[in-house]
Amino acid sequence: MGTKTLFSIAAAVIVALCGAAAAEQARGPVTNLPMPRYVSLKANKANVRRGPSLTHRIDWVFKRKNMPLEITAEYGHWRRVRDIEGAGGWIHYSLLSGARTVIIERDMMPLNMRPEPETPMIAQLELGVVARLQECRPDWCRVNAAGYKGWARKSDLWGVKAEELRD
Repeated sequence: MGTKTLFSIAAAVIVALCGAAAAEQARGPVTNLPMPRYVSLKANKANVRRGPSLTHRIDWVFKRKNMPLEITAEYGHWRRVRDIEGAGGWIHYSLLSGARTVIIERDMMPLNMRPEPETPMIAQLELGVVARLQECRPDWCRVNAAGYKGWARKSDLWGVKAEELRD
């Protein structure tokens, strides 16, 4: 084997090890759940603090129950979250729910009968509507908003990862 070949093998091993380390770091230190991940706001009102304790100053107050939030860090019983606009801070975990919701990012977004663009439209959802997330395929998700159930393009939703699949 030549020096170039050995170097290529060594580089591949380093890349593989770094990838494994990155995958390990993609888990929360408290819950061991994937990071970042989406949750929803359980309460009608939630104080968002500058740090992970009651002694830290309140920077925001979220007032929209079921609003999707992205958890970006964990510390004890606290979760650092951000909303669709990037605003956020630390919230006590008891104010969060694992029930998944999304926000509609396209005004008058069509809600289709099936996960195909040419299928009949059930309804149109306004920009900013919060919907319950159900099933997700590679490009489409089934959602429920105000009693209307149908399929929406994943690219029109905030609160679900592009690569996420759900049954």
